[in-house]
Amino acid sequence: MLKVHLFISGRVQGVGFRFFTVQKARSLCLSGWVRNLSDGRVEMVLAGPNSSIEKMITTIKKGIISPLARVEEVVIKDRKEIEKDPFKGHFEILPSQ
Repeated sequence: MLKVHLFISGRVQGVGFRFFTVQKARSLCLSGWVRNLSDGRVEMVLAGPNSSIEKMITTIKKGIISPLARVEEVVIKDRKEIEKDPFKGHFEILPSQ
């Protein structure tokens, strides 16, 4: 199991990006959270099987997570192996920061 902390920039706020992210994460059996940042980026933490994490990152990078979004950059701040899901199978939208 893997836990990844991401920052996504581009046209990712006000376009349904977080909503579509929740749907995609849940379909891949990922847990974690997503939120808007005051600087216009989106911050996300994912936990789950390595293959599902890679599919999610690829989907985000290709910009197909939301039809109106335009992803310019995906920065992986942290990536580490974990033994247990810290989010207990839940993926949610957190309040903006």
